[in-house]
Amino acid sequence: MTSYSFSSSSLLSFNLPNQNSLHHRQPTRHHHVIVSSTVQTADGNSNGASSPPTVKPTRTEDNIRDEARRHRSTSTNPFSAKYVPFNAPPDSTESYSLDEVIYRSKSGGLLDVQHDLDALRNYDGAYWRNLFDSRVGKTKWPYGSGVWSKKEWVLPEIDHDDIVSAFEGNSNLFWAERFGKTFLGMNDLWVKHCGISLTGSFKDLGMTVLVSQVNRLRKMNKPVVGVGCASTGDTSAALSAYCASAGIPSIVILPANKISMAQLVQPIANGAFVLSIDTDFDGCMKLIREITSELPIYLANSLNSLRLEGQKTAAIEILQQFNWQVPDWVIVPGGNLGNIYAFYKGFKMCQELGLVDRIPRLVCAQAANANPLYLHYKSGWKDFKPVKASATFASAIQIGDPVSIDRAVYALQNCDGIVEEATEEELMDAMAQADSTGMFVCPHTGVALTALIKLRNQGVIAPTDRTVVVSTAHGLKFTQAKIDYHSKAIPDMACRFSNPPVEVKADFGAVMDVLKGYLGSKALSS
Repeated sequence: MTSYSFSSSSLLSFNLPNQNSLHHRQPTRHHHVIVSSTVQTADGNSNGASSPPTVKPTRTEDNIRDEARRHRSTSTNPFSAKYVPFNAPPDSTESYSLDEVIYRSKSGGLLDVQHDLDALRNYDGAYWRNLFDSRVGKTKWPYGSGVWSKKEWVLPEIDHDDIVSAFEGNSNLFWAERFGKTFLGMNDLWVKHCGISLTGSFKDLGMTVLVSQVNRLRKMNKPVVGVGCASTGDTSAALSAYCASAGIPSIVILPANKISMAQLVQPIANGAFVLSIDTDFDGCMKLIREITSELPIYLANSLNSLRLEGQKTAAIEILQQFNWQVPDWVIVPGGNLGNIYAFYKGFKMCQELGLVDRIPRLVCAQAANANPLYLHYKSGWKDFKPVKASATFASAIQIGDPVSIDRAVYALQNCDGIVEEATEEELMDAMAQADSTGMFVCPHTGVALTALIKLRNQGVIAPTDRTVVVSTAHGLKFTQAKIDYHSKAIPDMACRFSNPPVEVKADFGAVMDVLKGYLGSKALSS
């Protein structure tokens, strides 16, 4: 791969910090008016005040896109990326521009986005850490996004004007102190709340990248009339929201009666053309692949490797939030299996480019009712066999024939990874336990927490291991499952941690009796 050389001054005009300022960041220039006793105000008069200086933003007609456009670099972009066959041999020459509409290699295999690592290596790990950290929490377009703050590692050649972003990412890394101590004897357990996002799931991280590239293709007059996906709920929500923001038609194919009402209403509200099909997700996936091969509709499922470029930034973000210290374990729920590879890719890029010196061990957690990867792992990675997925409360991972099986196996084999499963009762109990300590997680997080509980009980994960559980969606998308659990309305499930409301007459004495029984006489006397 070609290695580039260029001056630090050309990179400064490309909106990158100077190599000489790795540990001494230059102050960012903003359009502000400084008001103090020694500085003239905007009208040229001294304010004569003795109060401390204040900074007031100048009101202009520009928005943040206009400002980014005004400061657009004229320098040659030193970074690039392309499609290549996934896990191709070193001597492979097959590659495609990201501006091509293509989803499979010549052999029919998966594609991967390959970055020019030689160009990226012209800047050391300290440089990249400094650059990424300098963009966190800002409103400068598009770097306020947790995804686009790593733009050079995502879609380095896209114009800022083409980016469709809701400043997604930068999600909460929650110290699960009480859950860890109470149920696991752990003091360094964390939950990465990727569901705290525009549409309530981690899918926003990938969809901002895919829809931005579609926006670019349409401006290039490529034959793309809309974007389509098969979905178990979260993908359709993210696709419809980002397409609505960009004014691009979205087409969604959903399995009838297999997703929550909260998930169904999102694409409807965002104006997507929604088709409810009497099949499961695998059947919907087969249909959308056939449709996108016949019509100029861009495929938005994780067969398309662009989404994984956005999803990998969650791994980089975890490292940032730990001040670039590497956790011991990261546990990710797995359905179509693109996300486990995305996390591996994000961690691996940080290692290869010198930001960290190792990567964590990954765990992929599956629902027992949809567990083809788990069965493949338990067989010693022998011949993979799809399964017929059964109904699960973790509906977004109810997938029996995952598209990204090869990606997942590659990731897990290269990080000494593990696969675990969770029964319906286990995942619902784990979700309820987490909620009882102040969280409000989705059933898929319950799957990941079950995997953690099992590995902790087996002694695989030590009590002092720094462990991150990835929460993929917001619990508010799955309120009916929680209602059914706490009402003990789920057949053949004990619902051990249910907490139903207590019905009491509107009588002071009756209420006091109930409260005394709940609080206990010992607590009241003390």
